[in-house]
Amino acid sequence: QVQLVESGGGLVQAGGSLRLSCAVSGSIFSINIMGWYRQAPGKQRELVAVVTSDGSTVYADSVKGRFAISRDNAKNTVYLQMNSLETEDTDVYYCKAGGLRVGPLSTFMDYWGKGTLVTVSS
Repeated sequence: QVQLVESGGGLVQAGGSLRLSCAVSGSIFSINIMGWYRQAPGKQRELVAVVTSDGSTVYADSVKGRFAISRDNAKNTVYLQMNSLETEDTDVYYCKAGGLRVGPLSTFMDYWGKGTLVTVSS
């Protein structure tokens, strides 16, 4: 069974930094895309940053230049370094493992973590 466990959320003052981690465990053959999304109450979940298996990245415009995503394929772990945090970054952050296969002939599936709360105070 595949599980995603996020860590690193918390309370930080505006201008500060946090580093989120998401470890994917279970029977894993490959993961195409790993990424972070965020969601505020009553709003749609939105992309923050994703990274492909070959290291290509995509960022939301609102975080470009402040956030950096990286992944360790050997550990099936994705990281999000968040710098220069703003109060608008306050949200629950969700990790996603996209296009995950548990075997070479298995179906591609998407998995989500349970989320970690990031609160940025002014």
